[in-house]
Amino acid sequence: MIFWISGASSGLGYYTALAAVRAGHTVVAGARSFSEGEKDGMFTCPLDVTHEESIAHFVEYASRTAGDADVLIHCAGILVLGSTEDTSIEEYTRVMDTDFLGMVRLNQAVLPRMRTRRQGKIIMFSSINGLLGIPFQSAYTAAKHAVEGYAECLEMETHAFGIQVCLIEPGDHRSGSQRCRLHASVSDASPYQQMAVKGTKKIHHDEENGSDPAKLGQKVIRIAGRKRLPMRKRIASPDQHLAVVLHDILPGWMNSLILRSYYLGNSR
Repeated sequence: MIFWISGASSGLGYYTALAAVRAGHTVVAGARSFSEGEKDGMFTCPLDVTHEESIAHFVEYASRTAGDADVLIHCAGILVLGSTEDTSIEEYTRVMDTDFLGMVRLNQAVLPRMRTRRQGKIIMFSSINGLLGIPFQSAYTAAKHAVEGYAECLEMETHAFGIQVCLIEPGDHRSGSQRCRLHASVSDASPYQQMAVKGTKKIHHDEENGSDPAKLGQKVIRIAGRKRLPMRKRIASPDQHLAVVLHDILPGWMNSLILRSYYLGNSR
């Protein structure tokens, strides 16, 4: 199969692209830091999902070099850590533009090709944060919630054209690039400063001690090879699976208490 993968220079995108290569597939990998060429057995091409011109160039290069995508996998993303009050509108816009609208732009460029062929698979990386919120990660959480709703609409609209849609919902995994993990400006005078330090420290700890990204990549490629894609596939540790279940069944105040206690302790 032919895979086109965005955000493939690092993190889960890189390990997913590498897993596809090792499984014998043809891969065109896009990322802002790439140039046209080959690396680790995959074709590479510069790709900035926030710019339509960059997307058009990637689509032209990928189709000319490898052929139209059988599977399009969206992995491009950034994260901003900070309180909802201290995170600027510009920072919210940057995260939404990359993590959500970047998928929309790339899909709109690829869908006509898939419709013409009446086949194609679109795999979109969401997150556990697409299902529940945690403190000091509101921009990323909002973007991933948008991805979840958008993907449901996309699946219903494209089903008649033979196009399948799948959401991958990873929990914490190691290897995230720190270039893509930004911090909103929280001054020492901010009323959220102490909580932000405690909460972001917990977030970093969980990421650094997360699951093996190589295994996630392998699972994604196995899913892509199925005749029928699942609409959602959560790839997470048992405690993160439990957190999602509890979020769905517990009263809101109780779920909030559990998550506040986990990330912030007794902060008030």
